[in-house]
Amino acid sequence: MTVNMTLPARLDVAAAGQLAEDLRSRLSDTGDIVIDAGPVAHLGALCLQVLLAAATSAHAAGRGFRLIQMSDRVLEQARYMGFTPETIAEGKP
Repeated sequence: MTVNMTLPARLDVAAAGQLAEDLRSRLSDTGDIVIDAGPVAHLGALCLQVLLAAATSAHAAGRGFRLIQMSDRVLEQARYMGFTPETIAEGKP
């Protein structure tokens, strides 16, 4: 079973708490987690940290974690912070 989640357009400090809560609920389900990042226009450092923590937790539980549909703008924002979609999904820089 795959657990899907679509991210909001703005992942800033104000969105971090809700993002963490949503990911925690997905982590309590079974199956791999696939995150649709298509709507995201802004990726802040705190939400990136939340995604990394969720990926680390998923892998520790033996589950997959993937980010899909990242826009060029969000890819660039992640790169500025030293990450790629693959390193985020692996939970490491």
